[in-house]
Amino acid sequence: MGAIIALAPIVFGLIAMSALFSAAETALTGASRARMHQLERDGDRGAGRVNRLLGDQETMIGSILLGNTLINILASALATQVITRAIPGGWGVAAATAVMTALLLVFAEVLPKTLAILRSDDVARFLSGPALLVVRVFGPIIYAIQWVVRHILRLFGFRMSMEMDVLAAHEEIRGAVEYHHSGGLVESGDRYMLGGVLDLAEMDVSEVMLHRKAIVTLDAALSPREILTAALESTHSRLPLYRDDPENIVGVLHAKDLLQAIAAADGKIDAIDMAAIIREPWFIPETTSLKDQLAAFLKARTHFALVVDEYGALQGLVTLEDILEEIVGEIEDEHDVALPGVRAGADGSVIVEGTVTIRDLNRAMNWGLPDDEAVTVAGLLIHEARAIPDVGQAFTFHGQRFGVLARKRNQVTQLQIWPAKDRDKA
Repeated sequence: MGAIIALAPIVFGLIAMSALFSAAETALTGASRARMHQLERDGDRGAGRVNRLLGDQETMIGSILLGNTLINILASALATQVITRAIPGGWGVAAATAVMTALLLVFAEVLPKTLAILRSDDVARFLSGPALLVVRVFGPIIYAIQWVVRHILRLFGFRMSMEMDVLAAHEEIRGAVEYHHSGGLVESGDRYMLGGVLDLAEMDVSEVMLHRKAIVTLDAALSPREILTAALESTHSRLPLYRDDPENIVGVLHAKDLLQAIAAADGKIDAIDMAAIIREPWFIPETTSLKDQLAAFLKARTHFALVVDEYGALQGLVTLEDILEEIVGEIEDEHDVALPGVRAGADGSVIVEGTVTIRDLNRAMNWGLPDDEAVTVAGLLIHEARAIPDVGQAFTFHGQRFGVLARKRNQVTQLQIWPAKDRDKA
């Protein structure tokens, strides 16, 4: 009886230590690395220890699991010894197994891990000191185990790195944004802005450029007065000038340069030397990423570039505003039309011009149409239909019903879109 009384506190003490190991494992793996990094910069020592532990996460988890396993085995062995003295034979072993399973499950696993999940950052900082000590004690053993495991896996063709990142940094940030948006903590506007920043490196200028068919160009052979008249009629401050062929761009006219030339000529428009104020056009390949082009715009201190394909043929133009709109959404001024190319239909549907980009439509309507295979709405329809549809045809995909309202030669120019379930009711 005395042995039972003497060993019982030791068993409960081991269970308490096992609870600390379980809490440390859960808290350290669930702690926010971004917050720990910021806290360490602010001078928090606990956060610094957490960051050191997370720097070699595999060794940290292995050391904690090793310590926890040793304690659980020791606690179970001592409990079995105590209980079998009171209940001899096989029934004592069964009783010890049942009792220790219940105690370890409730007090050494579920309870501490639940607390660690609820307060991961705080628990991780609090237990970082003991965890660091455990890693120093069991670290050499874990390194040896890792060496054995890696050599065994190599026999089966698997090669593992000691520093293996499961998620790329961008995808981890994107996943965090989507998670908090689904929980209502990040607004849709902020979600699109943060996602837009991450998308810059993955998107080419061809996905946001103004197509060559929509570019407003001026004939360089026109007189200064005719060019001024055309510039005043345009809503753009930079206008490409062509010679002979509209796609043969020879220069770019800036409205401010034209006004300065008029002022310098004392208002004598016909005396302006247009060749002197026309700027050299900047041509960029259509495969340039938005991230690289944004950096190029900032470095060159210009906001306008012409996009060409691999053969040097003009494809369109891109501006700094086009790239910024991928982050903040449509930037409108007094000359712009709100949601150009998109208007509400009488029956609750949406009338969309075929040239409207999928990203702009998603932002305007809070939809989730995919933009992996096509840039514009018309392109998405053609991709899904696997053909160029005729006027009056309708297709249902991605939870929407697409109807063709207008087509010009091989180009779908106007569509009507409404939720498929609403169309089915109509």
